[in-house]
Amino acid sequence: MRKMHNLLGAVAAMGLVATAACSGGSEGPPPSADSEEADAAAEEAEAPDAPTPDSTDTLDGTVFADFTGDTTAGEAVFAQCRTCHVVDPGVNRTGPSLHNIVGREAGQVEGFNYTDANANSGITWTPEKLFQYLENPHRVIPGTRMAFAGLSEAQDRADLIAFLQTHSE
Repeated sequence: MRKMHNLLGAVAAMGLVATAACSGGSEGPPPSADSEEADAAAEEAEAPDAPTPDSTDTLDGTVFADFTGDTTAGEAVFAQCRTCHVVDPGVNRTGPSLHNIVGREAGQVEGFNYTDANANSGITWTPEKLFQYLENPHRVIPGTRMAFAGLSEAQDRADLIAFLQTHSE
């Protein structure tokens, strides 16, 4: 009986983690100015080494050009993103649609409520910038509401970008 109780508790916790994996959509009431300021300050403290919009340096020292992405493997990696994102045009969920992400300016999907940090980041989503961002989103855009911690494996990042490129014009 104790094992069943522990198992049910673990399943419930996993559901909460999956639900909280991404946040920042236009659903629900907007956060208060005080909570936005506190969140931004906390995230800036976590990521003092935020790169410039043109920088593509990664924490692990890898370079996007050194990898060949596999779209099939990238689609499997994208399964982690599906909680919040889709690649369908014009469909926003908790996160914005990732259709046409490659080459797009950050914070520009119509109908999605971005943080000021994202909308004003000055970033254009090149494959190289996505490679850096996917390693640690909060480092690249301190103040983003995206709760995803990142992909530590460089090949997973390259594969995901290859998949996203198939959904970009």
